[in-house]
This record gives sequence, structure tokens and C-alpha cells, in this order.
Amino acid sequence: MKPKILTTMPDYTRGLFLQDTLAGITVAMVALPLSLAIAIASGADPSKGLVTAIVAGFLVSLLGGSRVQIGGPTGAFIVVVFGVVAQYGYDGLVLATLMAGVILLIAGYFRAGNLIRLIPEAVINGFTIGIAIIIATSQLKDLFGLSLAHEPSEFIEKVEALWSVKDSFSLASFLVGLATMVLIVFFRRAAPKLPGLIVAIAITSVIAAVAHLPVETIHSRFGDLPNTLPWPELPEMSVSRMVELLPSALIIAFLAAVESLLSAMVADRMIAGKHRPNAELLAQGAANIGSAFFGGMPATGAIARTATNVRAGGKTPVAGMVHALTILVVMLVAAPLVGYMPLPTLAGLLLLTAWNMSEPHKWRGYLAERKSDVFLLFLTVLLTVVADLTVAIGVGVALGLAFRLQRRNVPDSKWSDPER
Repeated sequence: MKPKILTTMPDYTRGLFLQDTLAGITVAMVALPLSLAIAIASGADPSKGLVTAIVAGFLVSLLGGSRVQIGGPTGAFIVVVFGVVAQYGYDGLVLATLMAGVILLIAGYFRAGNLIRLIPEAVINGFTIGIAIIIATSQLKDLFGLSLAHEPSEFIEKVEALWSVKDSFSLASFLVGLATMVLIVFFRRAAPKLPGLIVAIAITSVIAAVAHLPVETIHSRFGDLPNTLPWPELPEMSVSRMVELLPSALIIAFLAAVESLLSAMVADRMIAGKHRPNAELLAQGAANIGSAFFGGMPATGAIARTATNVRAGGKTPVAGMVHALTILVVMLVAAPLVGYMPLPTLAGLLLLTAWNMSEPHKWRGYLAERKSDVFLLFLTVLLTVVADLTVAIGVGVALGLAFRLQRRNVPDSKWSDPER
């Protein structure tokens, strides 16, 4: 459970520091707009995304079990966070995040990190695709500039509500969002080691501002972003409130554990390393508790940002700490400029994020798996989209374990006739 930073520090050099610093700044330029977009899509104030990236991102790198893991708010949480905020308010989310952090600390202490491998892969792929579908649907309003006073949280009702206001379509909003997506894809292919994402967003933001396009911005909807971190404070707690929020806290902890360990495993393949799963769980627990103290959102390891860190040359956890401090500096000195980002631009960014989350290049492989796994994947997707993520994960894991036992040819139970 020893943090990786303690392993890397004895042989740390000035050259490594320069590499980590450049990589950290690069990742920050990717994480900044993503953190804003994820917070907005989650029904929270955009500043909460920045707070989470700063506080949780720093703690994940400081205490984590991976050399190159980057932590912060991720798209996987959007569905859960949106539901908790809609039902219990943002203060309910903060308490659920704090509880999830404690659950993760307990899981790390009891060395539960390796148990994540028992979760059927079809279930993980299923709820990830389901979350991607929900994220994409939630961004259609801002991408098309639709005028919708209240956006329902349920998928079917949301689609119906969006269709009912289709006549409010804004060509300017759509073109800004489309241009952002095209530029992001272009820069990713033309210069994958450069922070093309922030360049693409900067270009479309400048064009929208200079041309006075009729598109909503962060400032026009949410007002000025704060230029400092809030003071830490405990959320209001009561036994009844904690019992009420326990299912949400368990789902947040589960997603944080799964996402962070999956991200760490991806990083291991990229750097030929080996992460420490229990140290990673402890770090995720501390990060979520820290985020809750500052009024932030749930956090976990982010696969895309971790991969960006590796490609940018990050070698040790210092890169992740630099990434968090860079976002803090931007928040302190450039908050007004960030407010000029058009919301269709962030919608385009999240649509691409949802597409990448779903990993369409793997779909053919999924369909070639055994029939029980294909059924499990489609069932998890369906339940995630039309029912609830908690239900999807519960049913998926239960069925997956049942299928696994069946494949091991477990003998049938010898039921005795009941006595009447």
C-alpha cells in the first residue's frame, strides 16, 4: 500500500522534473475544459469541476499506487452525479462523495483492490457504453442551442423533451460545436503529443467572441467563475441523511474503484510498469474526501488524461501534482477568460468523450464473445440507459457471477422435498 511517489523520489533528477513539469502542464490543458464540461453536464456549477481537478487530482498523484495516474472528475460519474443532485441537491452530492471516500479507504485497508478483477468485463463494458449514450444525449441541448426550460433526468423523457423544442435549433451553436469536434480530431491525429484540445477550444471560443455569435457561454449561464479555492468545510451530516445517501455513495465508490484501477492497468501497459491496487484505492478514498471538504465532486483516475500524461513524457506522480497546480494557477489568474468558452464547444468536447468512452473499435469483438457475455453486455447497457446505474450494476454483477459458476460446472443443488 506504499504510494509510488515514495518509490520514485530517491532517484529523482532535474531532468525527470522537467519532463514531469511539461507533461503536467500539457495534461492540465486537456483537463481544464473537460473538468468544466463534466461539471456542467452533471448539473453542477462549472467551478466545482475545477475544484475537483485541483484537490482530488493532487491527492491521487501524491498518494496513489501508479506512477502516471491522473485523477479528477470523469464522464463515468455524470449519470450518478446528475441523479444525486436532482434528487438530494448539491449538498447531498458532497456528503455522498465524502461517504464514498470513506468506503474506498476501508476497501483499500482490507486490500480489496484485486477483487475488482472479479467483476465481469461485459458488465464494465455495458455500463460504460450506457453512460456514454446518456452523456451524448445530455449534450444535444447545448450542441443544437435548443431552448428547454427544464431538462428531465430520465432518458426517454429527455429525448421527448428535446424533440418537442426542435424548432428552437440554433445554427450558430451547432456550427461552433461541430467546428470544435473537427478541430479536436484534427489536432489529435496531426499532433498527438500536443494539447490540441485546448487549442481547438481556444480557436472556436475566439471566433464566437469576435464574431459576436449568438451562443451561450459559461459566463452568460453561470456568471463569473471564482478565482480562488473555497475554504474547506464539512457537509451537514445526520444519520437519516447518510442512510438515504448510502446507495449513491456505494455506486460512487464502486465507479471510482473500477475506473481508477482500469486506468492504472492501461497505464501499466503503456509504461511497462506495475501499479499497487490497494494504494490506489486508498488514494481514491483520500481524494474523494478531500474533494468533498472543498465542496467538489466525485473523482477517480481518468484513462484519457493518464494516457495523455504518458504520451507527453510524464514519468512520476510529480506530473499529476503539476497538472493540479497548473489548473489552480489558471483559476487564480485567468478565471474571466475561461468564462468565454461557448457551451456548444464544451458539448462537442463531451460528445467526443462519450464516443471514445464507448470504444466503438471494440464493438465487433464484443459481439464475437460467448452468447452469455453478449446478453450480459446488452442487458447492462439497456438497464443503464432506461432504468438506473445502480440496478444495471447490481443485476449485471449478479448474473455475471451466476454465468461464471455455471461455466465451472457446479453440481446442481440437491433440493429435498418440503415437508407440509
